Amino acid sequence: MTVQDIIKHLEELAPLSSQESYDNSGLIVGEYGQEVNNALISLDCTEEIVQEAIEKDCNLIISHHPIVFKGLKKLTGKNYVERTIIKAIQNNIAIYAIHTNLDNFKLGVNKKIGDLLGVSNPQILAPVQGKLLKLVVYVPLDKMEVVRTALFTAGAGEIGNYSECSFHGEGTGTYKGNEDSNPAYGKKNERNYEPEGRLEVLVSTHQTKHVVNAMLNAHPYEEVAYDLIPLLNENKFEGAGMIGELDKEMDEMSFLALLKETFKTGCIRHTNLLNKPIKKVAWCGGSGSFLLSNAKAKKADIFITGDFKYHEFFDAENQLVVADIGHFESEQFTIELIADLIRKKIPTFAPYLTEQNTNPVNYF
Repeated sequence: MTVQDIIKHLEELAPLSSQESYDNSGLIVGEYGQEVNNALISLDCTEEIVQEAIEKDCNLIISHHPIVFKGLKKLTGKNYVERTIIKAIQNNIAIYAIHTNLDNFKLGVNKKIGDLLGVSNPQILAPVQGKLLKLVVYVPLDKMEVVRTALFTAGAGEIGNYSECSFHGEGTGTYKGNEDSNPAYGKKNERNYEPEGRLEVLVSTHQTKHVVNAMLNAHPYEEVAYDLIPLLNENKFEGAGMIGELDKEMDEMSFLALLKETFKTGCIRHTNLLNKPIKKVAWCGGSGSFLLSNAKAKKADIFITGDFKYHEFFDAENQLVVADIGHFESEQFTIELIADLIRKKIPTFAPYLTEQNTNPVNYF
C-alpha cells in the first residue's frame, strides 16, 4: 500500500477543495508513491510525534493540524516546525494533514463531537455556498438509464439523505454530421431528428471531473451536449460547525459538568449563565468564534468551541451561553475519527493512534 492509496480514500470523503483558503491540508512531506509500513495518527505533528513514528516503524504520519501553515524559506532547525520537518525527511517519514476539509465534512470532526454529546439530528451550522453545480445532459431515450446509472455511480444526484436524484424531460434533438463524423444515430451529411431526454443532476464541485468523465464514457454520442451550471444554493451537508438538540434538556451547570467530564478539560471558560435549560446546542471544534452569530441566529442555548478571546465573550450579549472548552480538548477525538475512516475504507490496515498528548496548554 502506498501513501497515495491511503490519501485517495481520505480525500474521497474530505476533498482538499473543501479546505479553507488559509489552510495547508494535504501531503506536506514525502512522495505519493512511497510504500507505507504503517501509519501513526495524531492531532498535531511535532518532534515527539516523529520520534514515536520511528519507534513504531511508521513511515506515514496523518495529523489533523498541518505542521506547515506558512511557506518555509529555510530548513535550519531554528524552531520546532523546521526541526520536525528535518527529522521526518531524515527518517523517510511522510506527513499528511487533513484539517479544515475534515472540519467541513458532514461526518467529520463536528459530527464526532455531536456523537459524544448525544445530540440528535445534527445539522451544519454554517453551510457553504457555491459548491454545487447542476449538470444537464441530453441523451437518446434508449440510453437514458445507462447514462443516469453512470452519473449516480460516480456520485452525482445526492441531496442530503437522498441519493439517485434526477430530473428527466423529453424532447427532440437535431444534428448533422460532416464527412469526418461517426454518428451513433442517423447518417453523415443528413440532419437527424433524435428523440432525446434532458437529464439533470446535482454535482458537488469536487466531483465534477469524475462525474463528467463517467457521463462521457457512458454516452453514445461522439460529441456530447451538456451544461455545467453553478448554483448559489447552500450545500447543507458541507460547512463549518454543527447544531442539534439534546434528547432531554439539561440545566446549565449539569451540562457544563457533562462537557468538562466528556472532554477532560481542566476548566471551561464561559459567559454569564442565563438560568434557563439547555436544549439546542451549537458547537465547532477548534477555533470557532467566527460562528457565534450563526449560533445566535439559530437560537442555540449554548455554543461550544475553543480559543475565544476576551472581547468576543461580550458578543454573546446574554442571548446564549458561550462555553470555551479548549482547542485541543474539542478536537482530541479527531484521532479516533481518522482511524475509523481509514479502517472502514481499508479494513486490513490498522494504523496506530498516538500515545502523546500534544496539547501545549496546561492548567494549574
